[in-house]
Amino acid sequence: MIVRNATAAERLAPIVEPMILDAAWRICRDQIFTSSGDRLFNPYRDEDLTLDRPGAASIRRENLRRYLATYAELPPVLLVAEAPGPWGCRFTGVPITSEAQLLNPEFPLSGASSSSAAEPHSEYSAAIFWRIMAPYFPRFLVWNAVPLHPFKSGEPMSIRTPTIGELIQFAPSLRELTDVVSPRFVVAVGRRAELLLGRIGVECTYIRHPSQGGARLFEDGIRSVMDRSRRF
Repeated sequence: MIVRNATAAERLAPIVEPMILDAAWRICRDQIFTSSGDRLFNPYRDEDLTLDRPGAASIRRENLRRYLATYAELPPVLLVAEAPGPWGCRFTGVPITSEAQLLNPEFPLSGASSSSAAEPHSEYSAAIFWRIMAPYFPRFLVWNAVPLHPFKSGEPMSIRTPTIGELIQFAPSLRELTDVVSPRFVVAVGRRAELLLGRIGVECTYIRHPSQGGARLFEDGIRSVMDRSRRF
């Protein structure tokens, strides 16, 4: 059973410390936290009583806020992935990041677990992603083209490719985020991200997603982009 909390964005605690990405947080608060769609789970507003602990949506919003608050300056690289995975961002609110990582004191980000599982969830793609990306943090910001979790009907812990309509739905928020970050380099992690970035007129470099045998190609592509970004 999914509980939809339409007024959650209005009850968020005020931001106390200033954030360089405060405008990005406002985009999340005003557009993403209130969004919905058929076969889309909004981790920042909705809670599944069979999978989430009480107050899970609030935990995920706070994890995202803490992520954005880590940046002392605008990162030169924006990575745009496809959508939240069922074992990562679905429970953390942070793109391509798992609960197990946020609870690891050696991880560059910190946060709390929102699931009701006995052990924090881990995600294969997140493990590969951060193994490669951690040395470059915080010179990049990672985001999702579709920030809600796309699942198959009747299978809440599944993942499916976002539809063209879903990409279009979130085109305005991605365009605004790109304007806020004003990155020197934009990377599309996957073809769906590349499609949406092209649709909103953002020039990007395509890189293979690290899952399903793409780790080496992802690493090679990232190394090339991050090496170029060091010149700025």
